[in-house]
Amino acid sequence: MTGRSEQLEFPGSHGALLAARLDLPDGPPRAYALFAHCFTCSKDGLASARISRALTEFGIAVLRFDFTGLGKSGGEFANTNFSSNIEDLEFAAAFLRERYAAPSILIGHSLGGAAVLAVTHRIPEVTAVVTIGAPADPDHLAHLLRESRAEIEESGEAEVVLAGRTFRVRQQFLADIAAQPQAERIRDLGAALLVMHSPADAIVAVDNARRIYEAARHPKSFVALDGADHLLTSPADAAYAAAILATWAGRYALGPPAGAAAPAPPVPITLPDPAEGLVVVSERGSGAYAQEIMIGRHRLTADEPLPIGTDTGPSPYDLVLAGLGACTSMTMRLYAARKKWPLEKVTVSLRHSRIHAKDCADCETTTGQVDRIERVIHFEGDLDADQIERLSGIADKCPVHRTLRSETVIHTTILGAADPESTGDVDRGVPA
Repeated sequence: MTGRSEQLEFPGSHGALLAARLDLPDGPPRAYALFAHCFTCSKDGLASARISRALTEFGIAVLRFDFTGLGKSGGEFANTNFSSNIEDLEFAAAFLRERYAAPSILIGHSLGGAAVLAVTHRIPEVTAVVTIGAPADPDHLAHLLRESRAEIEESGEAEVVLAGRTFRVRQQFLADIAAQPQAERIRDLGAALLVMHSPADAIVAVDNARRIYEAARHPKSFVALDGADHLLTSPADAAYAAAILATWAGRYALGPPAGAAAPAPPVPITLPDPAEGLVVVSERGSGAYAQEIMIGRHRLTADEPLPIGTDTGPSPYDLVLAGLGACTSMTMRLYAARKKWPLEKVTVSLRHSRIHAKDCADCETTTGQVDRIERVIHFEGDLDADQIERLSGIADKCPVHRTLRSETVIHTTILGAADPESTGDVDRGVPA
């Protein structure tokens, strides 16, 4: 993964120096983001580090820091509360504004998600807010402290063990989280909101995502992080979250790449390595149907032919045929190489059409129309008849050929508005 990282410090809400890390892309940043970590975590936690580094691949610079009294930051945790976390975020935004550029994106994980929702109205440059596994209300933390709550209320403070570490929590912390007007803040957010949550989250139930989503106004979106745990300990889950986040942020917060002559597409040009195999398609903004296609580190275009489109790229069916043709040729090349046959070159020509089912002798369907692909394969090389016959049979074993001929399940996630309670096989929603 490319990019670079700088270690920084800035004063926090209690006057102590807060330890920070700024993850930067290789080129000029398209946007700056501020990342708030989970309760009692640190800037170097798995989710914070992996997502921040992955976002640099999309041209987003990310500042992550340790809240007062945590990680390598100064101050005493016992003196902090949710309100001081909000203030720490405000100080971090001011630091970015003075040294680099104000953040246009706020990202919060778990309680950090609740904190970015609470601080958004204090940072006027913010246009996009993302929560990951966030509680709908900071008072959700009270259940984590339930075993020590009686002692805290009776003695004014107590030592509690969270994630294997001991922290001193005081009565003022409980009073502070209980007094937060979180629903009103979410309602009056004034920025686009993306709620990301795993239906399998055992720490913060997915119902919290529904409550956040219902309280917010449009534009708002929900994405289910299927199978992920609360801390996003899987690198693939963190990479997926970053890819979705950056794609969504392209609509609300990303500026054009340096030196771009035209508006940049709202999708990343380079995907992080863990997201290998992810294809992203977005409208180019030139022509009614022109599309920008990102396949890993490769850029393609697609369009409809004249007069419907502007013919700036192959049509969707052309791309399907290209995939089948490439797979066919590669499969036969692999087979010939394994057999050490003198195959010099393979050329595959394809054409798509729609025909009446009654005119198709090989089709099971007998009514309506069916799709027909004509494939012509030309071999070059000193091959005998038996070798040509066996290679011809290999064509139907191409994986793309099998996919087109088999039952295919398409799992759709809608990036728009969605109902977080709909966490079944398909994430449903309506456009924001």
